[in-house]
Amino acid sequence: MNRSPIELWGYLSASPLLWLTLTLFTWILASELSKRLGRHPLVNPVLISILSLSVMMITAQVPYERYFAGAQFIHFLLGPATVAIAVPLYRKWNEVRTLLLPISVALLVGSIVAMASVIALGHYYDLPRDILLSFLPKSATAGVAMAVSQSLGGDPSLTAVLVILTGIFGALIVTPFMNVMRIKDYAARGFAVGLTSHGIGTARAYDVNATAGLFAGIAMALNAVATSVFAPFVARYLLP
Repeated sequence: MNRSPIELWGYLSASPLLWLTLTLFTWILASELSKRLGRHPLVNPVLISILSLSVMMITAQVPYERYFAGAQFIHFLLGPATVAIAVPLYRKWNEVRTLLLPISVALLVGSIVAMASVIALGHYYDLPRDILLSFLPKSATAGVAMAVSQSLGGDPSLTAVLVILTGIFGALIVTPFMNVMRIKDYAARGFAVGLTSHGIGTARAYDVNATAGLFAGIAMALNAVATSVFAPFVARYLLP
């Protein structure tokens, strides 16, 4: 039986496989566009993919639940990917070991400042406690941040949004900001963006320099642990 284009689209849009395929192809195209434009920070593949898929869903009137039915297969890989970020630390341990003291200090200061910014934001805008709990782990990688948020009583979905926004913002500004600050050490540049902007910032660091990418991955892994340790303390004793 022949179907009209509208009926065919209605059938296909309800299929989880369609949205999984569209997500993968959108990412591939966005990544290729970024590559062709010299990995310019404003042409961020994550941002392009989010905007493109959002336009598709709004145009097709597809609810998020239907989209996630397909995207969940990618989401499942978030756990193994989070664990795998320990691999660069293991492989380059001898190189990292010589920088343990500055890395430890940077990790401690960066993790605390990231959460302190949430406290300051809460005081300034008088945000409710559940919102602040959702914001608190925003600089950790998504899998860890959502788990921490849920354990503290926050909203993991809101946390995921904040994590993505934090990562995109960090990836956009890291290169011009580091240039303005005249920080030329790629290990320092990478560690800073990995600590504050997790996976999205780490991907940007790898685009710029292999050493920056290595230390960004290390910072992302270490900050995931630091956030898991410090966030409950901050939530209990420092949040209103």
